[in-house]
Amino acid sequence: MDERYAIILAAGKGTRMKSKLYKVLHPVCGKPMVEHIMNRVEEVNPKDVITVVGHGADEVKAQLGTRSEYALQAEQLGTGHAVMQAADFLKEKNGNDACY
Repeated sequence: MDERYAIILAAGKGTRMKSKLYKVLHPVCGKPMVEHIMNRVEEVNPKDVITVVGHGADEVKAQLGTRSEYALQAEQLGTGHAVMQAADFLKEKNGNDACY
């Protein structure tokens, strides 16, 4: 049986939000956006979750803790590039990947 793996894209700075808070840490209905995403991801029970972090990496890691592994996107070069940062975590895996 194939396993499920999830990639959460959380590297953006969120400059258009005109805030010092990193994009995925902005609250929506009382919780940071990334928590809503993680809650949905956990519902599909993936074997591993890889969160791609960049701006505010330490803060995002503090929010999610050990619920995820982390890949660093040091330079934001788009969504495709962000997904590629998780490739090393998944190259030896056999399963289905979903990107959130």
